[in-house]
Amino acid sequence: MAAFDPESEIPRHIAIIMDGNGRWAKERDLPRREGHRAGAESVEECLKSCGDLGIEYLTLYAFSSENWKRPEQEVNALMGLLAHFLKEKTPTLIKANVRLQVIGQIEKLPGSSRRQLEKSIRKTADNDGLTLVVALSYGSREEIVDATRELMRKSAEGEMSADNLDNETFSNHLYTRGMPDPDLLIRTSGEFRISNFLLWQISYAEIYITETFWPDFRREHLETAIGEYQKRHRRFGGL
Repeated sequence: MAAFDPESEIPRHIAIIMDGNGRWAKERDLPRREGHRAGAESVEECLKSCGDLGIEYLTLYAFSSENWKRPEQEVNALMGLLAHFLKEKTPTLIKANVRLQVIGQIEKLPGSSRRQLEKSIRKTADNDGLTLVVALSYGSREEIVDATRELMRKSAEGEMSADNLDNETFSNHLYTRGMPDPDLLIRTSGEFRISNFLLWQISYAEIYITETFWPDFRREHLETAIGEYQKRHRRFGGL
């Protein structure tokens, strides 16, 4: 493992697939909701660490479009934890100069969770430090289909020509419009899958897999991931 060097290049945008809450709880004979609760503590520490290190964007895969298939009791617990976390931690986000944004089909969220999310986004909108992007009810295939549908509509209504479609135009119709693509993608719990996360945006991201379950992920794990990123040479298809 490469040592983290605070004087070397720091990723501008880190995206994390937060995996392993359920297995963390199972190893301790705890209900799955306790794994999600412990995972929320890791979110808080990761936010502080990224702010300290000067990371500009942190995107967290919190709830996928496929996660709606989970048992209703678990989904309800996750939505309740989301609302509680945002209500309790929004003053901390404001104090830390963190701006909250969200990507995904949030219209599918329960009303109470959606209202708290929208309130937190409004309250942090003027912050200009770290941008925390939470992927909720998010699926990259759905995102790409939504972007394609909007582009087709514009073309049919004469707002744009298909001949003018390029990578930048397409990117500007994704949920992540206006955000830089991730430089570093981290996945916890040792799984080697992308899981329908930012498929377009991570085309040139460096990928780091750790065996650590998300509830155990701390600053030293983040710095190890950045250290691995720092030793790689990003060619973007060149030499």
